[in-house]
Amino acid sequence: MQILAFVAFTVVVAVISYLKTRSTKESTLDGYFLGGRSLTAGVIAGSLLLTNLSTEQIVGLNGSAYQSGLSVMVWETLAAIAMVVTAIYLLPRYLKGGITTVPQFLQDRFDTSTKTITSGLFLTGYVVVLLPIILYSGSIALSGMFNVPELLGVSKSSALKICIWGIGIVGSIYAIFGGLKAVAVSDSINAIGLLIGGLLIPIFGLLLIGDNDLFNGLSILTNENPEKFKSLGTQTDPVPFHTIFTGMMLVQLFYWGTNQQIIQRALGAKNLKEGQKGILLASFIKILGPIIVVLPGLIAYHVFKSDLTSADEAYPMLVKKVLPDAWVGFFAAVLFGAILSSFNSVLNSSVTLFGMDIYKQHINKEASDKKVVRYGKLFGIVLALLAMIIAPLIEKAGSLFAYLQEVNGIYSIPILTIIVVGYFTKRVPAIAAKIGLVTGCILYILSQFILQPYFVEKALNNAKLNGNMTSESALALIEAKAYPHFLDVMAILFVLNIIIMLVVGKLYPLSIPYKIQYTKQVDITPWKYVNFVSIGIVLVVIAIYIYFA
Repeated sequence: MQILAFVAFTVVVAVISYLKTRSTKESTLDGYFLGGRSLTAGVIAGSLLLTNLSTEQIVGLNGSAYQSGLSVMVWETLAAIAMVVTAIYLLPRYLKGGITTVPQFLQDRFDTSTKTITSGLFLTGYVVVLLPIILYSGSIALSGMFNVPELLGVSKSSALKICIWGIGIVGSIYAIFGGLKAVAVSDSINAIGLLIGGLLIPIFGLLLIGDNDLFNGLSILTNENPEKFKSLGTQTDPVPFHTIFTGMMLVQLFYWGTNQQIIQRALGAKNLKEGQKGILLASFIKILGPIIVVLPGLIAYHVFKSDLTSADEAYPMLVKKVLPDAWVGFFAAVLFGAILSSFNSVLNSSVTLFGMDIYKQHINKEASDKKVVRYGKLFGIVLALLAMIIAPLIEKAGSLFAYLQEVNGIYSIPILTIIVVGYFTKRVPAIAAKIGLVTGCILYILSQFILQPYFVEKALNNAKLNGNMTSESALALIEAKAYPHFLDVMAILFVLNIIIMLVVGKLYPLSIPYKIQYTKQVDITPWKYVNFVSIGIVLVVIAIYIYFA
């Protein structure tokens, strides 16, 4: 029964996606890569949310909440503010220039080699880290939910590989052969399912705590665990409060404003109004995100206390305990949709970057739109196969998960830096952007993978000699004090890179100042309520922090 519900919901999504996209001209660049620049607010919002939300976030963030409490909600709430900034300042510029990829703007602003380097950094991050992790974490969730090893009579490793290839093949069909519109439409349908399924878990959890009384359950949860309901993270928490004002906002701006995987949805908007409405709708819903990705972790702490061997078990164990059997197939299908969304979104963005910024630019400049799309699809197939081959290897490299956000900083902050300088200055030259990219990557690698391990190990050795390592909390505090938080390092390097680029711009300024040219591909008249709604969203976020402080 569970498997039938799973298959039925998945097939319904596929059929609707096909019917909605069969008239789109996928042989053109805009048709394939940007959904024909026809996406409306609802589709954009749903696709943004599903692209962002997947198993590594649902399981991981709830695990962090189980361990550290409400302070980890910053990954959701601060995202809302970053999306407001994107809607007001970045999207109008993107659509005015008629760009298909973020690196395309860098070509217009700086030069072709800057664009190529940036595309290479994006693709490296996607292929080496993001795609395999999405496949691996999603396969772990589905294999456990359906008990695939027992169902098929195979080992856990074999079951993992079967799930990885199953997810990879289905996701590839959506992303490679359907283009952005197929991805976006399927995302929108799955978004509804995920919101329903995601809300059911905390509801059933609170009913369990409150003896079938939802509000009584919430009252018991907050009154008996007050230490978990603090919005301000301490120095030893995953996100200390002060980092909100340093690197956290930069990470969010990069992710929601410049990351090709995300911003591509808004670039496919039929006009600026729809794009802004879509981003702000997603922003408002994002504020409610902690109900799905944080609250279950807090409920799990109340239900299981410290009995779990790993914090990442919090969400799966809670689902297993509170979800009625009749809902398991539906929830698994929704989770499958979330996994597919992240996988095919990254893959579609990778195909776009290769087709537009590498194949057409450096391999075949005279290629027709149809040929660019065809070779982009071939590249996508190779990329998907590589991801499916690499994903099982992560089973022996668990530390990769812990360092995911940290590793992404290698390319995220340098790219964000040159985009910010590119938009807000007019005479900084291309050489400054190249220097910013290279120095940003090198300094971050030096800081996080050479200096940080050295100073942390030195601090722990000193503490061991002095007999200070008496508890887990003391150990965490020693590590926190030994070296700046990686989000602080990002902020320091962001400022340093900007200074370097401005100095180079002062010494070697462009003779002709840069000016964005309006391509008139879409109407860029802003939504008349954009400022009013944006202010409202920011005030709600601030109110939440004040209330839980």
